Amino acid sequence: MSDMTPADLHHLIVVGHPERNSFNHAAAAAYADMVRQCGQSPTIRDLYAIGFDPLLRSTERPESKDFHLSPDVEWELELVRTASIITLVYPIWFGMPPAIITGYIDRVLGAGLTATAIRHNQPHEMLANKYFVLITTSGSTLPWLAERGQWEGMREAFDSYLETIFSFAAVEHEHLDSIVSPLSPDYAAQCLGRIADRARQACSAVLCRAHEQQKIEKLRHFHEH
Repeated sequence: MSDMTPADLHHLIVVGHPERNSFNHAAAAAYADMVRQCGQSPTIRDLYAIGFDPLLRSTERPESKDFHLSPDVEWELELVRTASIITLVYPIWFGMPPAIITGYIDRVLGAGLTATAIRHNQPHEMLANKYFVLITTSGSTLPWLAERGQWEGMREAFDSYLETIFSFAAVEHEHLDSIVSPLSPDYAAQCLGRIADRARQACSAVLCRAHEQQKIEKLRHFHEH
C-alpha cells in the first residue's frame, strides 16, 4: 500500500470567461500557483479556449431512450474523476453565471444524474465527498447584489443546492466585487491575495481529508490481514 503524497491531490480549475486577459484568468492562475506552492497538482480548463459546447443534447439526458455521453463530456469527466477538488472561476453577468458555466454543470457535473436520484438524496457516485470552490467576480458591489436579492438567490442555487445534489463534502465561495476596468493595482493585488489564501485553505482541507482516509484504509487493511 503506497503512501499518498500532496502531488497526488489534483485540483480541477474551470474558468468561464471569454477574455484571456481578464481578471478571472488572473484569479485562476493565482489559485493554481498557490496549489503548486502547496505541493499539489492543478489543472486549468479554460472553457472558452477549448471551445466547450454548453448545449445539453437530448441524448445526454438520463431519461432518453438513447442515453449516452458525448466524447467531449467523457473527456471532461476523466478530469473530474481524478480531482480531489473542483473550482469554478467565473463572472456574474445579469445576476447569473455565464451560460458556459451552467452548461458545464448541465453536461459534465450533472452527467447521468436523474431526477429520482436527486429526489431521494442518493449520493453522487462521482462527486461524493469532493470539495467544491466557487470564485466569482462582479462589476457591481456585493451590497448592491444583496439589495436586489441576486446574491442570496445565487448562493441558494449554486452553493447550497449543488452541495446537496452533488454530495460535495463542502462548498466554499470567494466573491470579488467591484472588478471593473481599469482596476487599481493595489485592489487587484488585494483580491489576488484573497484567492491565494482561499487556495491555501483548500489545499489544507483536501490534504487533511486524504490523510484521514489513508489512516482508515490502513487500519482496514491491517484488520483484514
